[in-house]
Amino acid sequence: MILQLTSCKETNWDENFREKEKSPFGTYIVYNEADKLFKNQEIVYLKENLYDFLIDKNNIDKNKLSNYICIKSNTNKLTDDGVSYLLGFVYSGNTAFLALNYFSDELREQLAFKTNNLDKDVYGVENLKELKGEFHLENESFDNQTFTFDRNIRRNYVVSYNEKTTIVLGTTKIDGEKIPNFIKIYHGFGEIYIHTNPIVFTNYYLLKDKENYVENVFSYLPENTVYWDPQIKKSNYADSSDDDNKSIFKFFLQHKTLTWFLFVSFGGVLLFMLFNARRKQRAIPIINPLDNTTVAFTQTISSLYLKEDDHKNLADKKIAYFLEKVRTKYLLNTNNLNKEFIQHLAAKSGNKIENTNYLINTIITLHKRSECSKEELLVLHKMIETFFNKQAHGTTK
Repeated sequence: MILQLTSCKETNWDENFREKEKSPFGTYIVYNEADKLFKNQEIVYLKENLYDFLIDKNNIDKNKLSNYICIKSNTNKLTDDGVSYLLGFVYSGNTAFLALNYFSDELREQLAFKTNNLDKDVYGVENLKELKGEFHLENESFDNQTFTFDRNIRRNYVVSYNEKTTIVLGTTKIDGEKIPNFIKIYHGFGEIYIHTNPIVFTNYYLLKDKENYVENVFSYLPENTVYWDPQIKKSNYADSSDDDNKSIFKFFLQHKTLTWFLFVSFGGVLLFMLFNARRKQRAIPIINPLDNTTVAFTQTISSLYLKEDDHKNLADKKIAYFLEKVRTKYLLNTNNLNKEFIQHLAAKSGNKIENTNYLINTIITLHKRSECSKEELLVLHKMIETFFNKQAHGTTK
């Protein structure tokens, strides 16, 4: 025991990416030097799961844009619901920076990119030590500088991407060929930066004079509030992919009051079965009058649309509903949605001309498209609701 306590501790070479770890492949330095990397910017260190943070509308100031940063091996604590909320956060004009070894299928599918890791089966400290790399940043401002890294550099790169929405910002050299490992993807009104080698942001390389590469990479982010996500907690609300987390009983057992409710309910059911076990006369059935099932029918039809993910069809119906209401309520001809129409509509509805112009342009754009994403449908719905709510408030006043 004395020898154990007095001996020097061995260096931990595990790739943990933990913000409190001072070991070579922790992220203690970049985490604690964030205020110097992002000067004159507010930095918020998330203490809860991103999904839980975003669903609380009080956490985000919609009048200010912000940057989300996550440097990890993977985002296994971010569920599919969390990915959807993150993409919605970016779609509204914000920025996300993800430096990961592994990207979830949901994220790659939504952003239309694919990655490949040639060293995904390489494990162990000694084997990873042999992996070296050479990076380039594809920007004239960096003078075509080459950045060399001497260990744990997996050949992880971007295989394919949507050329219409993606810009290659950095490359890694594999077998003499430069292949993308740092890209920028435009999503809605914001953008997402994807980096496939998070190891370069760890303590080891920042202490080996590689901070210039990190500074250059972060220089692409706009000067907005920074939300730094250490990914330390699982979501308290979003469903996990594990079957155990999907169990309704597990949710009940996580809360003391619900646990007691569950026990009392089971006890009540047992008592009911015990005292009503004797045979009784069959009750005379009550014939109720036919119900108005219009609402239920509407809910069923809407559920079918949602289940089929036919967002384009829903968007077209939403647009048709909006135009019909404009025709009947404001007596305007909707055949030609030009500048004169927008001015008349804004004047009659009491909405601002710029908000009305933005709504009509969005309707024209979605109507011409052959497809529509879930986020675009939600944005259209909120814009139409806001448009008519403005008129309703104006009338009340």
